Amino acid sequence: MEKKGTILVIDDSPFVSQQIKDIVEQEGYEVIDQAKNGEDGIEKFKEYRPDFVVLDIIMPGIDGIETAEVILKEAPDAKIVMLSSLCDAGTLEEIKSIGLKYLIPKPLEGAVLLATLEMLEGKKE
Repeated sequence: MEKKGTILVIDDSPFVSQQIKDIVEQEGYEVIDQAKNGEDGIEKFKEYRPDFVVLDIIMPGIDGIETAEVILKEAPDAKIVMLSSLCDAGTLEEIKSIGLKYLIPKPLEGAVLLATLEMLEGKKE
């Protein structure tokens, strides 16, 4: 199977992080690391420069929106997929306002995550 790219998962739920890892690694992606909060995620992003970031919005410390803003300042072309149990219009507006397009609802559906990663992959900056 061809390699499809590296992913950093930033989610405070070990269950969700493992679920994401299981879904994407079956499709040829590599989860290079997992972070349980935004601060840790930002450090790991700088260290690894992954192809994709799968980022939960609601986390202790700085939330996913703030984390994404810091990552985008560091790397404006970062490919970030946001996850949230709160997928309402307000949340979508908030992620759009920082320049992101992809918000996936929790509980997570593997097919939706994979389709979103493929869309992002095809998106050349």
